Amino acid sequence: MINIMFDHPDFVVIDKPTGVSVHKDDQAVSFVAKLQQQLNEPQLFLVHRLDKITSGLLILAKKTTANGLLSSTFQQRKIEKYYIALTDKRPSKKQGLVKGDMVRSRRGTWKLQRSAENPAISHFFSYGCEKGLRLFLIKPYTGKTHQIRVALKSLGSPIIGDKRYYPTPDETIDRGYLHAFALQFYYQDQLIQLHCMPNTGRLFTLESIQQQLSQLSKPWLLNWPKV
Repeated sequence: MINIMFDHPDFVVIDKPTGVSVHKDDQAVSFVAKLQQQLNEPQLFLVHRLDKITSGLLILAKKTTANGLLSSTFQQRKIEKYYIALTDKRPSKKQGLVKGDMVRSRRGTWKLQRSAENPAISHFFSYGCEKGLRLFLIKPYTGKTHQIRVALKSLGSPIIGDKRYYPTPDETIDRGYLHAFALQFYYQDQLIQLHCMPNTGRLFTLESIQQQLSQLSKPWLLNWPKV
């Protein structure tokens, strides 16, 4: 069963599990079709997407009108998204902006360029935690493919468990440690504010991580710069 975080007559916000593709891929029944069955909804529309490794908050519209309205809100960058990620590598800077054009690289990966013609833009804060771990809180202002994964790799801090950007033979790593943590947006003059703690991943359960996440449950209150 998929955890439902917010149920509105026009849309639903779920906690997408890690390791699940929102596309049909090779699945006999797509993720969206399974969710339709669970909610007894005749049709659901993906308003946005999360990578397969990413867990957390995902919006699906129940109606075509709601899909158009929410999709337009996304395109206008009026839906604030906040992600968390874990790394075991020290970043080149502990907070700030990552900005640059993204270009295709080898084997389905992307890389960040210094140019800024149509840049991916992300702001982040990071926090030192136990056992050499660092927790990132990231607010992307754009929605490019693999944007956060590439941004953190460009800082020298690839995400633990991201097999595409940080391959490692360590068999104790149980997931990709990227999670869609919070959302803030207006829908028909109603303010929607949601946050979702990760519910899988051994490292996410560490006490220092849990304590830091509890302090970040309202990330929209932090001093994010305007872009």
